[in-house]
Amino acid sequence: MWENVFIILIILLALAYSFLILYYKKWFQQLKEFHLADYTNASITFSIIIPARNEALNIAICLQSIINQNYPKELFEVIIINDHSTDNTSEIVQQFQHQFSNIKLIELQHVLQGRVINAYKKRAIENAIQQATGKWIITTDADCFVQPNWLKLYNDFIIEKDVVFVAAPVMFKNHNSILSNFQFIDFMALQITTAAAVAAGFHSMCNGANLAYNKNVYFEVDGFKGIDKIASGDDMLLMNKIKKLYPKRIGYLFSKEAIVLTEAMPSWKQFFNQRIRWASKSDQYSDATLLPALLLVYLFNLLTISCFFIGLLKLKFLLLFLLLFSCKILVEWLFIKSAFNFFGRVNLIKFILLQTIHIVYIIIAGWLGKFGTYSWKERVVK
Repeated sequence: MWENVFIILIILLALAYSFLILYYKKWFQQLKEFHLADYTNASITFSIIIPARNEALNIAICLQSIINQNYPKELFEVIIINDHSTDNTSEIVQQFQHQFSNIKLIELQHVLQGRVINAYKKRAIENAIQQATGKWIITTDADCFVQPNWLKLYNDFIIEKDVVFVAAPVMFKNHNSILSNFQFIDFMALQITTAAAVAAGFHSMCNGANLAYNKNVYFEVDGFKGIDKIASGDDMLLMNKIKKLYPKRIGYLFSKEAIVLTEAMPSWKQFFNQRIRWASKSDQYSDATLLPALLLVYLFNLLTISCFFIGLLKLKFLLLFLLLFSCKILVEWLFIKSAFNFFGRVNLIKFILLQTIHIVYIIIAGWLGKFGTYSWKERVVK
């Protein structure tokens, strides 16, 4: 009797999961790409904030891409916060400072004066905002590369849409290894979901590598107050605070020219630490729509793999596993395929082969994000 009830519940869960994913697909397909306006002049002042910890290999490329913007130099500044780097990150930034007057460097160790905290990145951003002169804050990461019209697109979008918070697309570079392919596909799915859900006004989702918000609004919601002890969440948790105050003035900059490129994690260990870090803030969301969606995704993957192990003892559960696994592949492939024209194509065979890894990673990252610890930037975080 319990087996039949269990099977019915699993099938209902699979239907709910399929409905959710296909709804994201529908929202994504309704998006219209934003293009530069002919009638809008560059007028908004931006403070671009970049926390950096041991980024000597990446920071020069990042800064050069920002300096090369098709935007008046007097209308933007770049603030790098060096977070206790043990390499020559600061020295590289200082070399840029000699050439460009709109680049600033803050040493976080001087700000903290030896104090140990849990949320170093939030503290870095918070301090930079206090010194920022721009009316809008843009955050990105030190290993990112931005395109030449990045700031101009933000300027035009903010003016045209009258928003106070803007999420924008991020894409991993793909070096065609198994790990790189997996991260590219997984992150692409996250970005499609973000674009669809934010544009539809459904979830508070964004990525700190490419987002912007009005500085006055940041102070209006008391910045990171209330979330400042959480190691992660300088992006989505802040977005949620702002959305509560301005639910109709959140935008998504859907433009290929606005995509920020960033490096994927170079090892499986670092990849899992990154995803555990992301998952660790999930129970902090007060967005009534996001946590149920995350729970649905987690339970679907957990029960799918559970059916496989139960199926080793009972054949009908092995058949149920094959049904669920096929459902996952079909629904998620249709979802991913809808974004080929925007983010790039994905190989079907690689997609199918990586699905087993995807199930395992969802379960492990979700569990450890809630109950475990992780290491990030040579720091162990609880």
